[in-house]
Amino acid sequence: MRAAGQTLSNCSRSCSKALVRRRGHNAISEHHELPDMKESALEQFPDWDLLASWVAVVEAGSISDAAARLAISQAGVSHRIKVLEALLDTTLLDRATRPARPTAAGQRLFEHATVLLQGASQMVESVRSVTRAKRVIVRLGCVDSFAATMGPIVIRALSGTSHQIRLWSGIGPTLDAQLEARQVDIAVTTSGQPTVPGIIRQRLFSEPYFVVLPRNFEMDRYGTLTELARHLQLIRYSARSVIGQQVDGYLAANAETIERTYELDATDPLLSLVAAGLGFALTTPMCLWQSRQYLPEVRVLPLSAFSRLGRPYQTLSRSFYLAFRENELGRLPIEIYELLKLTFERQVSRDISKALSLKPEDIYTIDEA
Repeated sequence: MRAAGQTLSNCSRSCSKALVRRRGHNAISEHHELPDMKESALEQFPDWDLLASWVAVVEAGSISDAAARLAISQAGVSHRIKVLEALLDTTLLDRATRPARPTAAGQRLFEHATVLLQGASQMVESVRSVTRAKRVIVRLGCVDSFAATMGPIVIRALSGTSHQIRLWSGIGPTLDAQLEARQVDIAVTTSGQPTVPGIIRQRLFSEPYFVVLPRNFEMDRYGTLTELARHLQLIRYSARSVIGQQVDGYLAANAETIERTYELDATDPLLSLVAAGLGFALTTPMCLWQSRQYLPEVRVLPLSAFSRLGRPYQTLSRSFYLAFRENELGRLPIEIYELLKLTFERQVSRDISKALSLKPEDIYTIDEA
């Protein structure tokens, strides 16, 4: 919510400055004058600074935290609340509680102000998009495995359009934070949970996890992964990544107690250790394709090849999502979504399945958005 509050605050500052200039004031200060009851009805509407300050107070939970978020003094925030209460002729904060809590009227104002400020932000972005230069720079962030395999395809496909694409890569949580902070415009991540209002997430496809072993490693029978770990160490993805969190959750759900030894952020070093015979890993077809130079030295098995009490392991999969802000960049997000989905289905999935000696339907499923 902090990133959203900052966005609303930034929007409110620009909008309220325009209103003050129209009214003939020279600048906006922390302290608004208490309203003159002889002013016109229009002058009695709260300006954007007042609304943004109230949203910040409710979201932050205290006047001091709201002041830090807005980069003004606590006295300035308190004064703005008093101005709002005078304008609306009501009490917004129950000051008898510690910390002070919004009254019913204050909560209603928060709900309306949030919608208004978000609408103002979208309005500004929409107007600016009409008058931007013909060649628009779009920052596309992708998780590492996706950037390595699909990134060049996107760049080539859009090279002749009016958009200039800058491709960034990283782990999912970092990309989600960058999208919320407007450091990237569009992101391909493996997180499908909405975190900030106004960000759309459309599912592209899902892929299963496989067990990857050194090529020359053999066992008479594949039982549990814990039994396998007695012969080979498990080489894990870092728990900071979504893929690492998914694997850890899967192992815990299947009562696997495997000692933590190697833990890596990237697929290249992870597979290099497997190829060297130092352990095994759980990873996905996209990751294997990203580091395909190691494929001749490893063997790929489905999770169902392992069993507990005579029952094969259940599958584990991860999904890719295209995330972008609603009502921004026109049709570009939809065009990129359709391009990625179609290209993966018709080209990339076939290349990967051929390299892994598997059928295309074994390495991905196309999900409904």
